[in-house]
Amino acid sequence: MSNVNVVDAALGNEYPGIVPLPENESVPRVVNAWSLDDWSSLLGAIFASLALVWLLYVQILPTAGKFGFFLLWYLAFVGLYGLITSMSHPRPIVVDRVMAAVIAGGAGFVLLALAWTVGYVLYRGWPAYHHWNFYSSDMTGIAPTDPLTKGGILHALVGSGIELAIAVAISLPLGLGTAVYMTEVGGKLSKVVRTVIEAMTALPDLVAGLFIYAFLIVALGYSRDGLAAALALSITMLPIIARSSEVVLKVVPGGLREASFALGATHWQTVRKVVLPTARPGLATALILGIARGIGETAPVLIVAGVSTFFNANPLKNPMNSLPLFGYEGLRSGEPGFITRGYGAISVLLAVVIVLFIIIRLLARQRVSNR
Repeated sequence: MSNVNVVDAALGNEYPGIVPLPENESVPRVVNAWSLDDWSSLLGAIFASLALVWLLYVQILPTAGKFGFFLLWYLAFVGLYGLITSMSHPRPIVVDRVMAAVIAGGAGFVLLALAWTVGYVLYRGWPAYHHWNFYSSDMTGIAPTDPLTKGGILHALVGSGIELAIAVAISLPLGLGTAVYMTEVGGKLSKVVRTVIEAMTALPDLVAGLFIYAFLIVALGYSRDGLAAALALSITMLPIIARSSEVVLKVVPGGLREASFALGATHWQTVRKVVLPTARPGLATALILGIARGIGETAPVLIVAGVSTFFNANPLKNPMNSLPLFGYEGLRSGEPGFITRGYGAISVLLAVVIVLFIIIRLLARQRVSNR
């Protein structure tokens, strides 16, 4: 039965084969369905705003620039869309359509900027990362002017993996333990801990590298190696993991804790067997955020580990390079071939981050489904 027939039946009009609705039963209004008039308003606002901005911005006014053109096009579209919608709809629907256009435009701008950035990096690094030697060789004896068929990022790739693994092994238990203390234990000291964690969240990465350099290398005479870089990375990752884990643990319903206590479980058993398993997907997200913060750091690694061109898998001896540092050195070199290698290293870094994120999310989901 069409909407028109339903309305006619509700009004009492008689049609063959249609049963009138009871007088006390109202017909719900479909709010999510778009009619031909709605689509015409949307498309008309898009093309009308494009024509108006092109006429004013390009032909009449002495202005230029792609960013300004698209910005004015978007603003003109929102205004015209609201004006056209107001001709056939009441004010609540007009406000709803305009706000939907604003939110969709903001999300589209963010996605476009992200896609442009990733696409540009992949495009610039393609001449380097499609060679197999780029993954199987280091830069020992390779000059910046050598062709891309020589040298690679093996030393930086292995260095990033080792430094990140050590940093996660340090920051994950400390951050998770700190979050459990702030949410499940509490007390007067928890306020001080929370204040320190929040202050460390805004700590510049350079300060973490300088702290490790001053305390570990200068004061204690420790050498510049991969372990020092991992300690600097763990300082930057720790507050992110702790703060995110605290938020996740607070979301766990209090009824689960009360039910566990009612069954005779101790506080530690409740935390270990009820709270943490329930919050496991959120804790995986906290770990992802910490890895995202630490894996792309350049300044701490540059200060405490230094730049190297040779392969080194021992974090306790000699400098150890990383992918962000290799990319940074390549982009600032000024040599076209080395700049391309830098973009290639950043491309591989993006792929590594995506793979790590997918693995962590899959492991968290698998464990939850097997409980």
